Amino acid sequence: MASLKEELSTNTYPGRGIVIGRSEDGKYAVTAYFIMGRSSNSRNRVFVTEGEGIRTQAFDPSKLEDPSLIIYAPVRVLGNDTIVTNGDQTDTIYDGLQKGLTFEQSLRSREFEPDGPNYTPRISGLMHVENGTYDYALSILKSNHGDPSSCQRFTYTYENPKAGEGHFIHTYQHDGNPLPSYEGEPTPVAIGNDIDAFTQLVWTNLNAENKVSLFVRFIEIATGKYETRVVNLNQ
Repeated sequence: MASLKEELSTNTYPGRGIVIGRSEDGKYAVTAYFIMGRSSNSRNRVFVTEGEGIRTQAFDPSKLEDPSLIIYAPVRVLGNDTIVTNGDQTDTIYDGLQKGLTFEQSLRSREFEPDGPNYTPRISGLMHVENGTYDYALSILKSNHGDPSSCQRFTYTYENPKAGEGHFIHTYQHDGNPLPSYEGEPTPVAIGNDIDAFTQLVWTNLNAENKVSLFVRFIEIATGKYETRVVNLNQ
């Protein structure tokens, strides 16, 4: 497994990222979602609680420029399912699950973001905790190496995940112009037991100039009860 600390601290701009896994003691389904920004519009955001999930919100509404790709609900909960994404495809998945579609089927109607030349990938995760069992899935929808005429779709599913192991996927390989899309399978990373230690590990190792907000949730697999941490650079 890779070190999540190393993965974050050695990359100045992974963009937006999702980690999903299982705590070392096996008791918790764990997720983290972070956003970063290079532009003033992207950096002018905070996470706020909405229902059992969160929504992005302009920190200073007077400075909000184009809200289309930066204001959305990254986390929503539907019954035993927790949806985590980097865009408004959270709603697409939520609506699809309500209609009886699978995670993958729900995302068939979506593709990468229309923000050429970057064509930012849409990354999504789904956690299912029910009756003491836990499984999760991750997805990435991305352009064919910057060619917007071709959308590449990858879904990774993890049944009965191992204690202490998670997977990390993010939008960009590294900083650049244009920004290069993430490559390869989600990276296996180690997950601990303590929500505050895990939150601190992620937040402190994100690039100080570019990090914006972080969401972390530990869900008790036996009961479905959860704890949440939200960290915003803008206070």
